[in-house]
Amino acid sequence: MRVLGIDPGLRNMGWGVISVDGSRMGHVANGVIRSSAGGGLQDLAARLSHLFAGLCAVIAEHRPDAAAVEQTFVNKDAAGTLKLGQARGIALLAPAQAGLAVGEYAPNAVKKTVVGVGHAGKEQVQHMVRVQLPGVVFDGPDAADALAIAICHARHLQGRSLREAGSRRGVA
Repeated sequence: MRVLGIDPGLRNMGWGVISVDGSRMGHVANGVIRSSAGGGLQDLAARLSHLFAGLCAVIAEHRPDAAAVEQTFVNKDAAGTLKLGQARGIALLAPAQAGLAVGEYAPNAVKKTVVGVGHAGKEQVQHMVRVQLPGVVFDGPDAADALAIAICHARHLQGRSLREAGSRRGVA
């Protein structure tokens, strides 16, 4: 199985694809889709279109079986939060349009799953991603975050699969 993790951003949308075989995970690819900054609404529409096309190309190339997106947090700047929400909409739309189920995780849930601590720093997250995906080279911090999101989703899918197998055998 292949899992796509997406770290939504308007300037830099990180993505990472991992392979999952039982409890083993491997790095497939990672990158960042970059859009240029602009001021007007037309510029925003063009940037969102660029992000969508880039994410669709990633999905077409790597053919993931599942996807996950980090949930947006609200910051001090309402306009910035709204724009990030629009980029997050693209991050949800592209995989959904490709027929993929999309998981959503809060940043603290991703950190807790990958590191074991919900308030881990970026360096700790990157270290644990390197431990779980030996030899990985990040295309940038956003790509590293996306790989962490993919790992989080893979772990949750594994847990769900184990619970379902246990319930089929009559084990609670």
